Amino acid sequence: MFGDLFEEDGDGFSSSTSGTGVKGRECEPPPPRGKIRFCGIKNQGGTCYLNSLIQTLLFTPEFREELFCLGPDELGCLADKDKPEAKVRVIPLELQRLFSHLLLVDEQTASTKDLTDSFGWTNNEEMGQQDVQELNRILFSALESSLVGTTGSSLIHRLYHGMLVNQITCKECGNISERQEDFLDLTVSVRGVSGLEEALWNMFVEEEMFEGNNLYRCSRCEQLVRAAKSAKLRKLPPFLTISLLRFNFDFAKCERYKETGSYVFPLTFDLKPFCEQNNWPDSEYSYELFSVIIHKGGCYGGHYHVYIKDIDQIGHWEAPEEEVKVKLKTQKREDKVGERKKENENSVDAEDPLSVLTGILAQEESKCVLVDQLGQKLMNKTGTPWSKKYKKQYGTISKFLQNHPEVFMLVSNGTRVALKAAVPATTDPSPTEPVSSASANNSTENTEPETAGDTEATDGCHWFDLNDSTVTAVTVKDIEKQFQGKESAYMLFYRKTAMKRPPEAIGNPAYRVPPHLVEMVQEENARLQQRRAEFDASSNSIEVRLHLAPHYHWQNGALHALSPNEDSIITVTFDRRRTVGDLRLAIYQMQDLWEGDMALTLAKNVPAGLHLYDTLTDDQISLYSAGVSNGSDLFVWNGREVSGVAVKTGIEWEPVLLTVLRPSAEEMGCGDGSGVGDADGSGLVRSMKGFAGGATLGTVLEALGPQEAFLCQEQSRPGASGGGASGWRVFPPLDMQRTLRELSLKDGDALLLLQPEELDSSIFSLSGDIVTVTTPSDCRWLQVEFCPQSGMEEEEKEEQRKKRSKVSASGNMLLAEVKEKALEELHPQDELSDAECCLRQMDRTGKLLPPVHEHLSVRDAGIRLMTSLCLCPGPVPTATQLFLYFSVGLAPSVVQELEIIVEESLTVKECLREMLQMAKLEGASWHLRRVDWCEEIGEPLTDENASLKEAKVIHGDTLVLVEGRLPPKGYLKLSVKMCIDVIDSSSVPELNHTAECQSIEGLTTEGSGSEMRFIGHVEISEEASLDDLKTQMMTLPALQDVCVPSSAFLRVWLLEGKKLARILRGNQQTLRKLKLGNGAEVCVERLMKEEDLGLKDLLLRVQMGVPGEKAYYPSEEFLWDAGRDSTSRGLYAALASQYGLTPDSLLLAKHLPDKHTWMPISNWTQQVSKKKKKRKAESLQAAPFYLKDGDIIGVKNLLIDNNKDFNTLEDEIGQQRLTMEEANHNTRVCSATGECSQDTGSKKSGPTKNRKPEVALSINVGVFR
Repeated sequence: MFGDLFEEDGDGFSSSTSGTGVKGRECEPPPPRGKIRFCGIKNQGGTCYLNSLIQTLLFTPEFREELFCLGPDELGCLADKDKPEAKVRVIPLELQRLFSHLLLVDEQTASTKDLTDSFGWTNNEEMGQQDVQELNRILFSALESSLVGTTGSSLIHRLYHGMLVNQITCKECGNISERQEDFLDLTVSVRGVSGLEEALWNMFVEEEMFEGNNLYRCSRCEQLVRAAKSAKLRKLPPFLTISLLRFNFDFAKCERYKETGSYVFPLTFDLKPFCEQNNWPDSEYSYELFSVIIHKGGCYGGHYHVYIKDIDQIGHWEAPEEEVKVKLKTQKREDKVGERKKENENSVDAEDPLSVLTGILAQEESKCVLVDQLGQKLMNKTGTPWSKKYKKQYGTISKFLQNHPEVFMLVSNGTRVALKAAVPATTDPSPTEPVSSASANNSTENTEPETAGDTEATDGCHWFDLNDSTVTAVTVKDIEKQFQGKESAYMLFYRKTAMKRPPEAIGNPAYRVPPHLVEMVQEENARLQQRRAEFDASSNSIEVRLHLAPHYHWQNGALHALSPNEDSIITVTFDRRRTVGDLRLAIYQMQDLWEGDMALTLAKNVPAGLHLYDTLTDDQISLYSAGVSNGSDLFVWNGREVSGVAVKTGIEWEPVLLTVLRPSAEEMGCGDGSGVGDADGSGLVRSMKGFAGGATLGTVLEALGPQEAFLCQEQSRPGASGGGASGWRVFPPLDMQRTLRELSLKDGDALLLLQPEELDSSIFSLSGDIVTVTTPSDCRWLQVEFCPQSGMEEEEKEEQRKKRSKVSASGNMLLAEVKEKALEELHPQDELSDAECCLRQMDRTGKLLPPVHEHLSVRDAGIRLMTSLCLCPGPVPTATQLFLYFSVGLAPSVVQELEIIVEESLTVKECLREMLQMAKLEGASWHLRRVDWCEEIGEPLTDENASLKEAKVIHGDTLVLVEGRLPPKGYLKLSVKMCIDVIDSSSVPELNHTAECQSIEGLTTEGSGSEMRFIGHVEISEEASLDDLKTQMMTLPALQDVCVPSSAFLRVWLLEGKKLARILRGNQQTLRKLKLGNGAEVCVERLMKEEDLGLKDLLLRVQMGVPGEKAYYPSEEFLWDAGRDSTSRGLYAALASQYGLTPDSLLLAKHLPDKHTWMPISNWTQQVSKKKKKRKAESLQAAPFYLKDGDIIGVKNLLIDNNKDFNTLEDEIGQQRLTMEEANHNTRVCSATGECSQDTGSKKSGPTKNRKPEVALSINVGVFR
């Protein structure tokens, strides 16, 4: 597979001087089988049930071999399956091919696509999950139909066919009436049964009696008689399949469910008690379990996998890691105990190292120990290391062993030591086969997995879990875990213990496989091996760029090529599995003139140049282990210097490329040629300098200039504020001891170097630690480009775009002057035809921004120097004009925008009219809306008579023309109802004529006579206060004749779902803060005294229970300050104070009117230990009580009332009514669906999930009769 991985020829190595591309990789081949040596099956989407059954049939050797005995002369050839005259038995042929693939092809997984295609299945069957018990019967039926007329026509009948007989015995005359039944599998009950043997006992041993009203008519007696019905097994198949009835139907709930209780099944069991014949040999009744199909999930879906016993021992079993860990811990404890006993028995003189070492070697089972481990064993035995106790007198332990050849013998090239009298015969291996410590040390840790395997299966056959593509080893304990739960056994497969496998089949997966299938498998394995070898070679081939030291020199903190035209880089292709030494040798062979040492160092191109990192020193490791990957750079040098300069390597010396700025000679008044000139006209000279990231700032200052110079870091980019001066921060003295990395300086950062005398000029000014630089760079430039008109052709537009002019400008220059200079240089008279033009900026997306106000300066307009402006046709807005974008109907991100210039003094209505005229729209039902930050239509401009300036419409805003009249600004239309007593309703004449009336829920108890009646609508601003709302309500006709002294005598409720939800409190709170929306419903209640509720106050309806009766006194309002203590303890204390009692003498409950029940409120608090964190007390306004305004609180005085039941007679009647309504509802649902009887009980029927109709499974088979 790995080919010439370590061969020394040139096949795995090539070199080139150009190209850096990576060698192309082909599609990855399927991986080979793992250490278990079994092949899994891919899941096509929902075929886990098929995979489990196929694996069971595969590991039924007798079925597999019978199928392999059928040759092409009987089954036909798959190549002829499309010929109309050929009768090709496709299903058994595909099954043969799949079996041979699973047994012999070196792949981790196989596909059942060809097999399911032979079934005639489409994607629907492959993606939908079916029942494996149903598939077992259908597949056997399809195989029987496919094998008609062949020698295998009785295959299923011979292996799986059994027979049982049902008998009815007359108790009067003894006549036996019997009926014989054939079976391929036994279906046994799970519900109410503890295990398989009990289920079989109930089926074949227990008798059903016909007696009493259920008599049997005997054919011999010709009358109704007492009789007994029983069943027995008459014929036992070689393979017994048992299906467990895990899925049942609950007639009470009208739904299916899965039995997940415990159901025990044995690994081996005797069927003799259940058979009709008792004179067969005992081996004919004995069966052993070899396959368990497991279902995980519920009755409407899940997943199948299978536990299988490897009868032919073709797999490699290893104990699971958890079991090995447990056994190793146990073994280690036993070993420690044994060692202590041996130490006590074989006590030696600790002062004599010869006696100690001899005792250690004598206690080893192999009598042989690694020399490296001998010192550790000696320290464990004596408690003192060799170096402290014996080294000074006897030397090293190796020297001591060599000095006593009469006692010790060194083997394996001196790595192991043994007693000379007890050297094992196999201790000294050949030099070509070195002994590893793991294989040579025959300790219990290394041999324990095999021991566990031997104890797990005495017959050598082990269990495996085949879960689609995954195959793992399991134990018998894992099978016992499948007795119960959502993941439990679903089908059991037993085989007769008398069926023994021939010796030649053990460990031979190719046993009885036909030669033509073996040949096909060999060809497939050869193709796979070739693909893997090709892919392995291509995926491990990497391209490495070699940089040769003679072509480089050290400059500016990094390595640079001497000449860019010279071939200083050689690209080589190499196998990454080969060693560093192989690459070094290959480079030696390429570079014949190389002299001296050769070091290979990983390099990387950084902004400063080429930097060196880690040197490859170990020639024995692979390139992959050394960190060499595809595209890596390697520098080839002597490891010390390049061109006479010592080079430091490592990440800490990685250079940082800094931009160093100094004042130019002309800027400082030295323009006589004695200094460095200003290259870009900015007044500063720029140079790039590279420094090691680990160098201190003081070292950088020494390299750049004198110690008294100032070193500054840029604070803001020059020109970032529209042509203003730039700011630089002077590094404090403490920063001089910090490294560049600690200062977070990175590549490209700028440093300004100033001499102290340069700060006296007008160019540089120092204020604190900030240096302000004002240089000719503030008189920079603006680039003006000509923007073509929209009606031009593309070629003309491209030519016009090339017209551009760089105008010298400063922050104080007026934009009108910039435009005048641009017009002089561009000469756009022909294109503009003397039309008016303006200057506009362009954003990153290419959108033109609003025209700039030309009366402003560059700095005041917020334009950055050294940027571009567009010269566009169009008018220039004056100082009192606004440039606006607008679109019609939709957001500007959807439709094209229009542009307009209007006076800021125009009203919103006048601006709307002009926009409609420009858009050529008519009609009066239009209004303007803003565009919010996410480019969507936002709030409307409600005040049409306000000017644009007053409406806060600014230059460059985007508006949207929306059809429809303008809604009123911030006004709410509220529906008002009034809470009154029915008895007093006659005093309010206006209320007697209202049709809308409903009883109050949640305010008073049932039968109180209170009503809510509609009294009108109120239109009010959302900025109005609650007091304003009450005042306006008093003007309604229904309240004008009612005696209400002031608004403080009114209480306003918010209605939700036509129920009183909460009281609106805070008379000065605005309606917006009270979260009142347009169209909300409120209810007003007249009070007998003034009320001003606090924000934390709760208005509760409290009623005291009548002692000894299921009734309450009339309720009364109780105002509870929940802001002080909102817990149950606070409510108990408040009510106790109200009634003059102690909190312990009260019992409280909240009434739930919808359920006609009461929820007790406990005053008990849990005692918390001082060590534990005190738990925060739960508020009654939170779960589960959700106490709110208007809730009814029942109070029981335990001093005079022992009845702790809060329910009243009305509550009990209401509960009965709810139960009857629910029962009637369930009856209607069940009768409509027809899935259950009318006796539904009182259980609540939960919502059921809509599922697709179940489709029967089928396999299409051709006609072969």
